[in-house]
Amino acid sequence: MRAPLARTREARDGSHPPALTVARFDPVRHHDVRDTSAVVDSGDHPKEVSGGVMKMRNNRTTVLRTTLAATCLLALGAGGVSTAQAHNSPATTKSTTTVTSATALEKAVRAQKQKPTIVLVHGAFADASGWQAVATKLMADGYPVYAPPNPLRSLDYDAAYLRSFLATIEGPVVLVGHSYGGAVITNASTGNPNVKGLVYIAAYALQKGETVADANQLGGHPEESLLLANVRTRAYPKPFPDYPDGDADVYIKDAPFRKVFAADLPRKTTQFMAASQRPGSYFSLGTPSGEPGWKTIPSWYLVALDDKAIPPTAEKTMAKRAHAHTRMIHSSHVAMMSHPKVVTNMIEQAATS
Repeated sequence: MRAPLARTREARDGSHPPALTVARFDPVRHHDVRDTSAVVDSGDHPKEVSGGVMKMRNNRTTVLRTTLAATCLLALGAGGVSTAQAHNSPATTKSTTTVTSATALEKAVRAQKQKPTIVLVHGAFADASGWQAVATKLMADGYPVYAPPNPLRSLDYDAAYLRSFLATIEGPVVLVGHSYGGAVITNASTGNPNVKGLVYIAAYALQKGETVADANQLGGHPEESLLLANVRTRAYPKPFPDYPDGDADVYIKDAPFRKVFAADLPRKTTQFMAASQRPGSYFSLGTPSGEPGWKTIPSWYLVALDDKAIPPTAEKTMAKRAHAHTRMIHSSHVAMMSHPKVVTNMIEQAATS
């Protein structure tokens, strides 16, 4: 909408050209605030107004860029200049606003493209080195990866430890648990808004009040597991004063270790795994689970059909109960070592869904 051109008597007499002022477009009020410098009046004074037209065009270009950046910023929810500020900002702050908006926009775009951090949690009778092949591929694909130690003292303590670790990570997280590590991520993820996905690799996805020992009975075929018949215990001092008496470390016996835990890995590899295994606490097997995170967090489950540590029937039952995206493969208990590509693909599916 053009502002009316007010001419003075002198202008009509041809003694003086029309007065020129600066034109401005207000992107918030959505109307032109202009004077004679932005209007060519029937070609009366083309030389005098041509500079004003160019000035108006340059001004419009700057403001439209600012408006575009601010609009994108609001659409992304990244904040920016408020409506009140846009009404009241003087013309001299336009360039500053443009730079600030562009910087905030870039940050918002980077945040949207940010890949989630993958946290890999090992179970009993193993350590974080079992994730090496998976972690290497994930890092090559641009994912931040952590494989923290699992204390393996009790489900409550281990979940609290992982919960405190997660509190140090900014942004979205995908939690991955193997074996008993699944019970830990089930509890540590509850109520954490940063956890966007849970991935279970032949792992315990426990229900509230359920123990690891209870879960082995799911599906009615506990005989599929050879674990309890092939363990030994070693007593150890209380780790802290209020720890219950009578606990012990549980190990898999050396001779049957490969058959029970990792039958599809080379024998030389499993010999060292047996010698270096990290034991689980006996009490951790009987600690009931709290409210499970999988009730509110999307889940994925890889069933190891040749597992001799957790009954495959129990794994299928837990996967179905958690409404998890499920895949079944012929693998021993340590699928992340014998089938790292399959495991990595599942984790990346969870990360990108």
